[in-house]
Amino acid sequence: MDLRGIERAGGGPALPAGLPARETQRRPAVAPGRRPPAVPPGWWPVLARLRVPAEAARTVARRAAAARVPFQAELVASGLVSEAVLLRALAEELGLPFRADIDPARLVMRDRDALAALRRPRGAERALMLAPGGGTVHVLAPTAVDIVALREHLRRFPGIAARLCITPPAVLRRAVAARVRGPLTRRARERLFETRPELSARFVLVPWQAAAFGAAAVALPVALALAPVAALLALHGLFSLFFFACVGLRLAVSRAVAPPLPRLAGPLSPAEMPVYTVLVALYREAEIVPDLLVALGKLVWPRAKLEIKLVCEADDAATLAAIEAHALRPHVELIRVPPGLPRTKPKALQYALAMTSGSLVVLYDAEDRPHPLQLLEAWQRFCSEGADLACLQAPLVIANVREARLAALFALEYAALFRGILPWLARRGLVLPLGGTSNHFRRTALEAAGAWDPYNVTEDADLGLRLARFGYRVSTIGYPTYEDAPDAIGVWLPQRTRWFKGWLQTWLVHMRRPLRLARELGPGSFLVSQILFAGMVVSALVHPLFVVTALAVALRLALGHALPDVYSGLMVLDVVNVVGGYGAFLALGWLTLEPARRRGFWRMAVAVPGYWVLMSLAAWRAAWQLVRHPHLWEKTPHKRSSAARRLSRARAARSR
Repeated sequence: MDLRGIERAGGGPALPAGLPARETQRRPAVAPGRRPPAVPPGWWPVLARLRVPAEAARTVARRAAAARVPFQAELVASGLVSEAVLLRALAEELGLPFRADIDPARLVMRDRDALAALRRPRGAERALMLAPGGGTVHVLAPTAVDIVALREHLRRFPGIAARLCITPPAVLRRAVAARVRGPLTRRARERLFETRPELSARFVLVPWQAAAFGAAAVALPVALALAPVAALLALHGLFSLFFFACVGLRLAVSRAVAPPLPRLAGPLSPAEMPVYTVLVALYREAEIVPDLLVALGKLVWPRAKLEIKLVCEADDAATLAAIEAHALRPHVELIRVPPGLPRTKPKALQYALAMTSGSLVVLYDAEDRPHPLQLLEAWQRFCSEGADLACLQAPLVIANVREARLAALFALEYAALFRGILPWLARRGLVLPLGGTSNHFRRTALEAAGAWDPYNVTEDADLGLRLARFGYRVSTIGYPTYEDAPDAIGVWLPQRTRWFKGWLQTWLVHMRRPLRLARELGPGSFLVSQILFAGMVVSALVHPLFVVTALAVALRLALGHALPDVYSGLMVLDVVNVVGGYGAFLALGWLTLEPARRRGFWRMAVAVPGYWVLMSLAAWRAAWQLVRHPHLWEKTPHKRSSAARRLSRARAARSR
């Protein structure tokens, strides 16, 4: 593996620590006998205006040639000069007026042309604008300008200069985005529902599902009143099937735990790397913006081929102010999503996706700290496997394990899921429920499947199932993303409620036509989907029933009351359910936890019954919300990472 080409091509951060010495030795930037790439003709006068040193300009030219990007793009990505300053100097050199601002209302552009322009890496390169005094002006926002050709054109047609002006691409891009804010919003909200209404969670139930649940709501009380013992046995049997299925899945995974190992193959060529889009949805995240920008700045990828989109609600003043307080690099763009219902993360992502150009797209949460090499590993996997590989899930690792018992139990769950269950499913070609972050997508597959459902509050799990139905594969990679888990019940409970509600939404949507779902997924994935969506929620809902029944029967025995055989059978069944559930949960957690994180495991084991009671509470909250507020997105508040807080305390202590 050789990462130096990426570093020379504007990869940003230095080479990661710990690489073997042979991978960090210097090699000539240019092959022997070949001339180094030259600065394009016409640029030296502009660079002189900007006082860019000649050697720095030549370095930029070498990086641009290595990555096969325009000299102008690499110059801006290098940080030597800002886009606005560069375009102003270019306008002065050509004798053209420079505009630092564009009024969206004055743009003369069809909606479809504006939407198409936003999908290009830097937006529209030219546009027609109504002049304040009448007439029109051609606005140029060049991203790869041929200065010699443009100068010659102006010399041959001197009268055209009066109808031209130059503006930074980012300025014209913002104006175009504002021009089509309405169509972008409608597209984000309604696209999936209009094209594939049967896959949209806009409506919770279709008529036959509503009738079935209504019939069950009437039949159950009647059965319990007329034949309580038989009804109770039937319910226990039905619920036990779901419970045992979840236990069985965990036990099966425990027998073949094989977490994905991070791997990179070399050498790596920046010229072959595509544009990579990084989407980060933020809402009420002002506190962690500095940590986020630091984490994203460590990603290893040529900066001229990287576009980071910070997606923020337009009325979230605190988060917007926190972002704008930083001088964002040229490849980082702030996207403001117009407020409106449903106010969900997937709607914001759908809005932003239409303003991106990367052939690969990765989604991160605001609190994430992805491994710097994660993009490289995902890209290599996409290159080495077929076009049916639509998505790669990176493992999520909880960093604040030592700070709270709740966070430790969360880490146990995450280890079982991301180092156990998901890799196990991927190796067998079965359906994967995506995690809410660190999903790397092949853009063509993402759009073919309809992208995110704005009405589903666990858009990740729904999208994983939808990709499988469309014939795509989802797999896993090894380089992790670190994040902090909730350390207080008041934060944990709304988050888990949203997860359970979303799983119910997803199950109801995809079970509208069960036979078609089974045919599209195949028997193995169909069974897994029932376990992972319905089974997990039902297990959480009925857990208190099993515990209470087992305790009640045990109490009767302790008091010396004789029990009919049927009650003894119920007690045995419930004890097996509860003990088997706890045991499988702990066994898989132990096997998937990294050895360094197993310290104090017995404390987690003791706390598992209480943790499952909390999950039951969240599941019942979710069922109630699904009826009353199906599209309510309960925001999980985040605070600065534990590592960042420790660093701040250490700095404060040194400054005293």
